[in-house]
Amino acid sequence: MKILLLGKDGQVGHELQRTLLPLGEVLALGRGVADLSQPSTLTTVLGEYRPDVIVNAAAYTAVDKAESDEAAAFAVNAEALAVLAAYAAQHDALLVHYSTDYVFDGTRAEGSYVENDATAPQSVYGRSKRAGEMAILDSACKALILRTSWVVSSYGSNFIKTMLRLAKERDALNVVADQYGAPTSAELIADVTSFAILGHRDGKLASGIYHLTASGSTTWHGLASHVIARAASNGIALRVVASAISAIPSSAYPLPAKRPANSRMDNRKLQQALGLQFPDWTVHVNRIVDQLSEKEHA
Repeated sequence: MKILLLGKDGQVGHELQRTLLPLGEVLALGRGVADLSQPSTLTTVLGEYRPDVIVNAAAYTAVDKAESDEAAAFAVNAEALAVLAAYAAQHDALLVHYSTDYVFDGTRAEGSYVENDATAPQSVYGRSKRAGEMAILDSACKALILRTSWVVSSYGSNFIKTMLRLAKERDALNVVADQYGAPTSAELIADVTSFAILGHRDGKLASGIYHLTASGSTTWHGLASHVIARAASNGIALRVVASAISAIPSSAYPLPAKRPANSRMDNRKLQQALGLQFPDWTVHVNRIVDQLSEKEHA
């Protein structure tokens, strides 16, 4: 099996380099070689490598910047996907792509979104990601579209690392407490992706859209409090304690792009198809904080 991994330098791409290797021959590329904003680079790579599986972990993820940079967001998140999907359809390859909770409007009062719920993205980023989904579906290629949310890791930039940095610099923190979702580790996403590729090959997992998130849910405030408490118990010197993190509404922290208030996505469809149990979000968050703590103590 020849696997082409795009976006190798991101949080998910970094972990995928580990989990895809046992499946076959892997060519892992970053933006310097395969730039999704330049479709011609993709055409060249696809033609030369001729992969059986394309795993696209690259994306335009600057959610707020996208509001004033719509063309760039759509080029990477939608137009490039049309190129990848066309190749997959023509060469009977499998395309694995990651999407987002931002394809929903996030206004559901309670419960979680399932895969066939109506989409209604409220931001440029969300619309570009939904356009990417549609480009894949319209091509009728073999594809696994894996929607995830609140991605975190000990690698790269993310909310956990930002909170730990700020907790060392400040005496108090204000964190949004009216947005709900499941913090999902890049490690979990990469692990499940490998199972999904094998499941598709073996006929257990049909092409389509699946929700790949950790189980359970929390708020950004809940996540910050958990991270700070865990780091403190690991002996990390912080100026902020968990009890000093103030819960604020989204209205008190306005941003250019509208965030979904409810980012919870039901992950049972993918769990059942693969015969897996996705752990509660705290499991991998604890692992990440512990890994960062070990590095600091080293």
